[in-house]
Amino acid sequence: MGWISKFLGLQEDKPRHSDFSEEWRAILNKKIGYYRSLESSEQIRFEAAILRFLNTTKITGIKTNVTDEDYVLIGASAVIPIFAFPDWEYHNLDEVLLYPEHFDRNHTIGSKQMAILGMVGYGYMEGKMTLSKKSLHHGFTNDTDKQNTAIHEFIHLIDKMDGKVDGIMVYLKEKSYVLPWINLIDEKIKEIEESDIDIRKYGATSRQEFLAVISEYFFERPKLLRKNHPVLYEYLELMFNQPLADRKLVKKAKPTQHFEPCPCGSGKKFRECCMS
Repeated sequence: MGWISKFLGLQEDKPRHSDFSEEWRAILNKKIGYYRSLESSEQIRFEAAILRFLNTTKITGIKTNVTDEDYVLIGASAVIPIFAFPDWEYHNLDEVLLYPEHFDRNHTIGSKQMAILGMVGYGYMEGKMTLSKKSLHHGFTNDTDKQNTAIHEFIHLIDKMDGKVDGIMVYLKEKSYVLPWINLIDEKIKEIEESDIDIRKYGATSRQEFLAVISEYFFERPKLLRKNHPVLYEYLELMFNQPLADRKLVKKAKPTQHFEPCPCGSGKKFRECCMS
């Protein structure tokens, strides 16, 4: 193939990122508690998985520059849910569009009518994911609030791998756990609607949103999830094949105060926006 390309005057595709730099490693150590909890051999595999993702998925900044930190955080968000499955590929994603802040369904940046922080594309946007840069960074700045927009959207992509987003992972279908999982989701959605529990209310929107919301909880606060919702935790540990509650996840986050501006960039106070 090499000599043919030269003969025709074509340039061969090269990896966008040839190696994992010390600067990128420093970002992982500073920002990603999940990475810090891994053994050294696992960290090497984690870095390699990020490189593989970034070399097969285009990251495009829309009215913003894509920094090294952006690349690392997006790559980590993609790898964390699938880390136990080394052969996993996001075949339904070819590009991540990074906006400077929130947007609406028409992709109007900074919309005053709607504040979307992340979205998986359909129709003409098939194969695309859109993320708010502010929300991407907030997801790894505050890892105690059980929220991470980028991981949330990658869960939707994993859910979508069987052709539809329905809150049921392919692995559960293979193991015949579908009916008890659906029953558990519906039970928890009802609980969210009728009482004040510690699962984000957005999870009650639908089964697929419940899966994404509870997965955020699982990857950010696994020990708390196992304590407060042991059956849910068992299912998520089964789905992702990761016994996270047994890991030592080092926290360095400064929680956002209720009176501070919401990190999503909506312009509202945290208590009036994502906190609620």
